[in-house]
Amino acid sequence: MEENTDGRKIFILYPHSVIQDELLDFLIMAGFEAYVLHDHKRAIALLKRFPCSIMFVNIDQGMNEKEWEAYIRAIQEHPATKECKLGILSYNTDQKLMQKYLMDLAVPCGYIQLKLGVKASTKIMVSALEANEARGRRKYIRAMCEKDSNATVNLKGPTSLYYGNILDISAVGIAAHFDTFADFPPNTRLREVQLKLRGALVLTDAVLVGKREDNVWVLLFDIERMNPDHKLVIHHFIKHTLQRYMDNIKV
Repeated sequence: MEENTDGRKIFILYPHSVIQDELLDFLIMAGFEAYVLHDHKRAIALLKRFPCSIMFVNIDQGMNEKEWEAYIRAIQEHPATKECKLGILSYNTDQKLMQKYLMDLAVPCGYIQLKLGVKASTKIMVSALEANEARGRRKYIRAMCEKDSNATVNLKGPTSLYYGNILDISAVGIAAHFDTFADFPPNTRLREVQLKLRGALVLTDAVLVGKREDNVWVLLFDIERMNPDHKLVIHHFIKHTLQRYMDNIKV
């Protein structure tokens, strides 16, 4: 089997509100590329487009029990989606129902009882994701935002300010295009770099790693000293940027 270096896309179909708000934030901050879906038909099309994905299905919503069973079977048997890994989310604690999905349908990512609470549910889900190498070899998720005019950076040089457009961002740094830039040597420490991420402001020190290409520079954040609220702003921006990308895919 080919090594999974880029990680797997993780879909959560019909997420409960607690899942969408708390668990998804945790997954993004933990380095998992996670998305929410609200249409089971569209979900099938996306699984076909990303055939190594993992999808957790909330069987409490959208269809009845027999329809969900047929839906799960269809995904696991169709040649275009059978490599996808499925898991179940539900508040239902019926043992026969659990056995059907765990034993009869053999969903590889388990049956997560949401009544256990967010922390317990998150722990179980993360264990399933790690067992299926969902992160791959990457440590951080990178969101592409080249076309987002509301993702900008400015910093102060020795004699002037420099303004750039952020091309991509992760929890630890950015690549940005600057029309003009000072002749900083590599590993220059830059003080009070200001990021504007769709109306939210982040202030951080950063280290200039170097040039990726003409006028495109890579900066690494001083995450040890970054305000925790600013870290959260970056994670939320990454989450929303990824979700917009997925929502805009035409299938």
